[in-house]
Amino acid sequence: MKRLLLALVLTASVATAGDTGINVPYTRFTLPNGLTVILHEDHTTPTVAVNVYYHVGSGREKPGRTGFAHLFEHIMYEGSGHVPEGKYDQWLEMAGGDNNGSTNSDRTNYWINIPSNALELALFVESDRMGYLLDAMSPAKVDGQRDVVKNERRQSYENRPYGMSSILIDENLYPDDHPYHWPTIGSMEDLSAASFDDVVQFFKRFYGPNNASLSVGGDIDPVKTRALIEKWFSDIPAGPPVPPPGAPVAFLGAEKRLVLEDKVQLPRLYMAWHSPAIFTPGDAELDIVANVLAGGKNSRLYKRLVYELQIAQDVSAYQGSAHLGSSFQIVSTARAGHTLAEVEKVITEELHRLLEEGVAQRELDRAVNQYEAGFLRRLESVGGFGGKVDQLNNYLTETGNPDYFNEDLARYRALSPGDVRSAAQTYLRGDNRVVLSVIPVGKPELASPARKEAK
Repeated sequence: MKRLLLALVLTASVATAGDTGINVPYTRFTLPNGLTVILHEDHTTPTVAVNVYYHVGSGREKPGRTGFAHLFEHIMYEGSGHVPEGKYDQWLEMAGGDNNGSTNSDRTNYWINIPSNALELALFVESDRMGYLLDAMSPAKVDGQRDVVKNERRQSYENRPYGMSSILIDENLYPDDHPYHWPTIGSMEDLSAASFDDVVQFFKRFYGPNNASLSVGGDIDPVKTRALIEKWFSDIPAGPPVPPPGAPVAFLGAEKRLVLEDKVQLPRLYMAWHSPAIFTPGDAELDIVANVLAGGKNSRLYKRLVYELQIAQDVSAYQGSAHLGSSFQIVSTARAGHTLAEVEKVITEELHRLLEEGVAQRELDRAVNQYEAGFLRRLESVGGFGGKVDQLNNYLTETGNPDYFNEDLARYRALSPGDVRSAAQTYLRGDNRVVLSVIPVGKPELASPARKEAK
């Protein structure tokens, strides 16, 4: 009964959103130094979210000089011209706020959630590190954070079970000069080789106000908030013009099959394909494919691999949407006593069935409803990662239009089973993918072998 009531509530919410549209009112302006600002008023709670996007990620780096964007995610917390080292977090926490940041291949994001009466403090500390970070940066601070990032890489990749799989997949999906070829965290060699001047020049090139956007929302007075933003950000000089990111075309003309021995107990299979960039045709369709294949216990792969045949511990699928091109992946861990060849056989069967027969209307409806429910749930929050203020900034960065909520959701509502099948047929073929077997050390028999040529 509880599940039925929850389903009815979610269905009603989605219907309401569909009838009236999603309304996230905002104002937008640009300071003379090029900083784009978005303001959103929401007096639900006496809190404010401050969100900064620097339009620089690891995709702006060059071979031999990787990891800089992620390194700056750390350095930005180490003090600036008027904020002593250690005071950024301390001052915000004393005011009742919290904050965090993240870096990916396309952007670096910092957010602050704070009581509305402390808005000016949040704007001050963000403006200070945008305009005066170099006043407090030193070779010693860079070296200290360089060591922190190296340790983070060891913990997240080299010393983590299956940790090197994502690096190996990207190195084989993308050519050497493609911005997505290297990991966001960078390589140990590049982190070691980077000079202090290299790091300074990277900041000067990419962290000016003209390559950033500021989104502020919550319990604000837009007129007063604009005045505060002008007060704290207007004196920061613009940096050099930053051209739009570009990349060579990434494609696979044949299947690549890889085997990695790792200190793991169970073998794990990864299958990866190139797929359409975020918000382009095919992106939403492959989100639906991922849901149909592995979105919960009623999905096709979960039912066969985990529930019926019981040859896998888990299975997941996702469309990893990104600005210069995406990747679609299926990942499954075999159960003890089973091989990745067994797992791949079932995945291949289900992929073939989807390509040949498509998806049922009920599967599409369920996937779209689940997406809409999650979409609306994120809009309940003003701040933090994925909240309204963050989403306004993300839409601005990816589409140029902060108010892209309805267009985003409409991509899914407009889909037909034929659209989903067509996207799967176009992108998820057997001759354009990377297949990686991660196996326990010394057990090559558990890997999925190279496919034999048909006679």
